[in-house]
Amino acid sequence: QVHLVESGGGLVQPGGSLRLSCVGSGMLLSNYDMNWYRQAPGKSREWVALMTPSGNTKYVDSVKGRFSIYRDNAENTLYLQMDNLTPEDTAIYYCYNRNGWGQGTQVTVSS
Repeated sequence: QVHLVESGGGLVQPGGSLRLSCVGSGMLLSNYDMNWYRQAPGKSREWVALMTPSGNTKYVDSVKGRFSIYRDNAENTLYLQMDNLTPEDTAIYYCYNRNGWGQGTQVTVSS
């Protein structure tokens, strides 16, 4: 059975940092295009970042220079390092590959 499990969300002040994790089970994450998405209250789900099997990365413009997607193959884990967070980053964050979605982790940026 394959699934993805996110963790690492929480409440952080503006300007703060969080690191999200996505652990894969039943599959090697390094074999897939791995994505982070987010969904803010009242908004549709938005793509945030991509890492390909070869290690190439892409980001939505709003997070470029602040977020970093990377992978630990030994731990079969995908990460999203988020720095200089703003209230506009508040959302549920999901990891995704073609096998499906994780359950999401809540990120709240507020003073």
